[in-house]
Amino acid sequence: MLQKEFLKVSQVYKAYGSGDSRQEVLKGTDFAVAKGEFCVLLGPSGSGKSTLLNIIGGIDSADDGYISINGDKLKDMDEKALTQYRRKHLGYVFQLYNLIPNLTVKENIEVGAYLSDQPLAIDELLNTLGLYEHRHKLPNQLSGGQQQRTSIGRAIVKNPDILLCDEPTGALDYTTSKEILKLIEEVNQKYGNTVIMVTHNEAIQYMADHTIKLRDGQVRKNIANENKVSAMELEW
Repeated sequence: MLQKEFLKVSQVYKAYGSGDSRQEVLKGTDFAVAKGEFCVLLGPSGSGKSTLLNIIGGIDSADDGYISINGDKLKDMDEKALTQYRRKHLGYVFQLYNLIPNLTVKENIEVGAYLSDQPLAIDELLNTLGLYEHRHKLPNQLSGGQQQRTSIGRAIVKNPDILLCDEPTGALDYTTSKEILKLIEEVNQKYGNTVIMVTHNEAIQYMADHTIKLRDGQVRKNIANENKVSAMELEW
């Protein structure tokens, strides 16, 4: 049975600037995600979804309200505890791959493994990622899809509780995007990581367990998906 409030976002507010230039980005955002869920944060540009992902990731902080993981509130953590939280519990996948250019595929993934006390077996992970035969190549010898697979490998080799994905298919073509979504789906099912994915692509919500629709910094819809489809069945 899923634990209903593994990740809790409680009345989170965030604004930037001051005076006439003050912009409220999050306006009392409130929802919970169960452990092991695949959750999509869906909304147009400017809806606050990437800001929210950064607050969940401990990269930014809320002005009011709180984020808790398994009952631990991020705002109660000092900088050392927050750094440990990010290292031990989070994996990040971004639109840009951010690979180290002079390291091979395997070495780039090993960088993530060094941050964990219990990393996944790298050769097994390379096979899951479809990268084993490319493991000795450098990033500039890879396609965009292979680079994103390497980025995902670096994130999940730590075996993080939460995998944060910020528009992970934004720089990829249609076919490659679906392959990457299928890979994230398989990772979620095989390793049980809680996946939080930011996207503006409406179709992706149909492969998720849970969709949070954001607009103007507020949750407009909080949807549990009872009839998921597989990533390869998605069309847009």
